[in-house]
Amino acid sequence: MKLCIPATEDQGLESPVSAHFGSAKLFVIVDTESGAIRAVPNRNLHQGHGMCQPLRPLAGEQVDGIAVGGIGMGALGKLLAAGLKVYVTRERTVGETVSALKAGTLEEATPAAACSQHGHGGTCH
Repeated sequence: MKLCIPATEDQGLESPVSAHFGSAKLFVIVDTESGAIRAVPNRNLHQGHGMCQPLRPLAGEQVDGIAVGGIGMGALGKLLAAGLKVYVTRERTVGETVSALKAGTLEEATPAAACSQHGHGGTCH
């Protein structure tokens, strides 16, 4: 599986998971079978509230799922509509998130898990 994880810094498997999808500095893509890992800059970082186009920064990338620390309802809906698996992670790093996926402990994201106001009263951490 190719898993995309929003991150705040490019430190390989030690990259800190971003608390929110839309404001992540970059996306770390991990092939959970081969172990290959690479970072993709978030070129859609400065969009207006509710204007997130979650597939734009991943254009041309083939991923099977995304593990997020937090995500707004609009972005979550767009990712799910595109057929991607979206997981919620409470792990600190990309490596810990990949381990949680392999262990089967990541939960799938639902609309109830979406941030209601980008971290202000929602479920973002």
